[in-house]
Amino acid sequence: MTRTDPAAPAAPADAHARRTLLLLFITLMVVMLLASLSQMVLSSALPTLVGELGGAEHLAWVITAYLLASTITMPVYGTISDRVGRKPMLLVAVLLFVVGSVLGGLATDMTTLIIARAVQGLGGGGLMVLSQAAIADVVPARERGKYMGVMGGVFALSSVAGPLLGGFFTEGPGWRWTFWMNVPLGILSIVAIVVLMRLPRPEQSGKARIDALGMALLAVATTGVVLIGTWAGSTYAWASPQIIALALGTIVAGTLFVLVERRAAQPVIPLHLFRSRDFVLATIAALLVSVAMFGAIGYLPTYFQMAAGATATEAGLLMIPMMGALLLTSMITGSVVSRTGRYKLMPVLGTVVLAIGLGLLSTVTVATPVALIGVYIGVIGVGLGTSMQILTLVVQNAFAHREVGTATAAHTFFRQVGGSLGSAVVGSVFAARLASLLAERLPEGADAAGSTSSLTPQLVQSLPEALRVPIVESYNEALIPVFLVMVPIALLAVVVMLFIREVPLATTVERDIPAESLAEGQLQGGRYGSAADRAADAARDADAEPARSTQLIGGGRRLAPGTDPADAPAPR
Repeated sequence: MTRTDPAAPAAPADAHARRTLLLLFITLMVVMLLASLSQMVLSSALPTLVGELGGAEHLAWVITAYLLASTITMPVYGTISDRVGRKPMLLVAVLLFVVGSVLGGLATDMTTLIIARAVQGLGGGGLMVLSQAAIADVVPARERGKYMGVMGGVFALSSVAGPLLGGFFTEGPGWRWTFWMNVPLGILSIVAIVVLMRLPRPEQSGKARIDALGMALLAVATTGVVLIGTWAGSTYAWASPQIIALALGTIVAGTLFVLVERRAAQPVIPLHLFRSRDFVLATIAALLVSVAMFGAIGYLPTYFQMAAGATATEAGLLMIPMMGALLLTSMITGSVVSRTGRYKLMPVLGTVVLAIGLGLLSTVTVATPVALIGVYIGVIGVGLGTSMQILTLVVQNAFAHREVGTATAAHTFFRQVGGSLGSAVVGSVFAARLASLLAERLPEGADAAGSTSSLTPQLVQSLPEALRVPIVESYNEALIPVFLVMVPIALLAVVVMLFIREVPLATTVERDIPAESLAEGQLQGGRYGSAADRAADAARDADAEPARSTQLIGGGRRLAPGTDPADAPAPR
C-alpha cells in the first residue's frame, strides 16, 4: 500500500497562508493607524483647541472622555467577537469612530467636543482590542511577539507623525482637521476590512447572548472610579458628600456586577479568568504601568508648548525620542521572544527603566535644556517598548484559543482603567495646582483682560515678561512633581511581574473547527504543527487550564483525557 506523504501539499498551502496572513496584517495596521494616529494628532492641538473654546479647566475631560468610553466597551467587543467574529465588530468600531470624528470636527463648545470624544471612544475600544485578538486568531503565541512588535511599531510611528500632523493642522488649516482627517482614514479601514480581511469562523456555537445588565453595571462602576479620580481633591474634597456618595455607588455597582457575572450565560467578563494566576498578575502589572504611562505622557506636548515655548509642530518633534525608542525596543523585544521563547525578564527590566525615566523627568525645571528632556523621555520609551506588549502575550498564552478575544479584552480593559485613572488624576491635580499657582503669582487684575482658561501657547508667548514668566513657572511646578509620584507605582508593577510564571509559549493555533472548515482555518502553513509541537502545547494548556476535560489537536479532533497527542491516529 502506498503511503501519501502528508508534507506534499504543504508548499501551496504555505504560500496561501502567507498571503492570507499578509493581507490580514496590512488591514490591522491600517486599523491601528486610525486609532493611534487620532490620539497623537489631537495631543498637539489640545492647548489651542481648549483655548479657542474657552475651556482649559476641562482639558482633562477631552482625554478622559475618550479613555473612559473605550475602556467600558473593550470587554463588550472581546466577548461578542468571540461569538460572531472579529470582522463585523471591527466594522462597527470603525463606523462609531468616524461618527465621533465628524462630531468633533463640527464642535462649537467644550460640551459638544467632550461628547464627540466619547463617541470616538466607543469605537476606539474595539479598534485596539480586536486588532490584537485577530493576530492571536492566526499566529501561534511563540511567533506572535514579532507581529505584536510591528504593531507596537505602528503605534510608535503614529505617535511621532501624529503630533507633527497636529502641529501642521493647528498652525495651518485649523485644529478641526485633526478630526476631519479620520474620515478618509476610516473609509480606507472599512475597505481594507471588507476586501482584505480573511479570518477563521468563530469557534463558539449557539446564539450570542448579550450580557446587557453586566455591561451596564460595568459602565457605572468604571465611570465611578474615573469620576472619583477626576473630582476628588480638586472639584470636591475627599470627604465631601459628593465623593462619598460616588464611592458608595461605585462599590455597590461593582458588587452587583460580580453577582450578575456569576449567573450570566455569556458574561461580558467571565469570572473564571481570574483563576489564572498569570492573567491576574499580568493584568495588575499592566494597570499599574498604564497609570504611570498615561498620567505622565498625556500632558507632555501641552507642557512643551506652554512652558518650553514650543510651537505645536515643535512639541510633536520633541516627542520623537520617546516614540523612536519605543518603536525600536518594541520590535527588538518581539523578535527576541519569537526566537528564544523567553519573555519574563524583559518586562521586568523594562519597567525598572520606566521608573528611572520618570524619576529623571521629575527633576526638570524651566531652565532644563530641551535636549536633556528628550533624553529623559527616550528612557521612558525604552521602558514602555520592552514591557507592555509582552504582558498582553502572557495573557493570551494562558487561555485556550476560543477565549483569546475575551481574555485580551478583559486584560486591555483593566489596563485602560489604569490609563483612564492615571490621566484623570494627573489632569485633575494639574488643573487644580495650575489654577492655585496662577492665582498666587499673577499680579492683581492680570486676569481682567481675559480668563486664564482661554490661555493658548501663542497668547502666553506674546505676554510681557512680568506675566509670561509666572505662567510658565506655574505650568512647570503644576505638572513636573507628578512624575515623581509615578515612580513607586512603576516599581510596584516590577514586584508584581516577578511572580508571573514563564509558561512555554504555544507553537500552534489550536481550534475546534469542523472538518469542512479546516482549509479556511489552516493559516499557519496549512497545518497545526508537528506531533511534538502539539504535545508541548497540550502540556501548556493542561498547566494553564487544569479544568479542561479534553484536548484539542489539529483539525479540532478531540482526545480523551491523558491521551498523548503524539500517539493519535493521523487525520483522514
